[in-house]
Amino acid sequence: MAAPAERALRRLTGGHDRPPMATVLRELRAACQRARVKPPSRATVYNYLARVRTPERLVRDLPAAVRAALYNLDDASRVPEAQIAFYCFNYGELGAICFAAGLPWLALYQARRMRGWRRTSRGLIDAVARARKV
Repeated sequence: MAAPAERALRRLTGGHDRPPMATVLRELRAACQRARVKPPSRATVYNYLARVRTPERLVRDLPAAVRAALYNLDDASRVPEAQIAFYCFNYGELGAICFAAGLPWLALYQARRMRGWRRTSRGLIDAVARARKV
């Protein structure tokens, strides 16, 4: 993917709530035309969303309930938001789950695609994703 297209896609999908894919593709196409690069296909965009690294957070800056869910990491570790969501829903208590439910949509989208979900935890993230339209 061309650098101008990736920058535009990052800007379009970097918010808290998930934008409609038709809007993302339309605005991405316009940004690519302005930059005179070939716009990526819909499949490429979905592939990108599944693989792009979500923002990282320092463990020491997270609430205590979230730090407890990230039981095997020290306070100086930097953890992607998708991994935080996965750990909070799988191993966290209510405070950690509530924190994870409020993460940006892309973190939830990627966390849902990870392997290793417990049955009850999978139901929780699916419910949150449905409520947030992720």
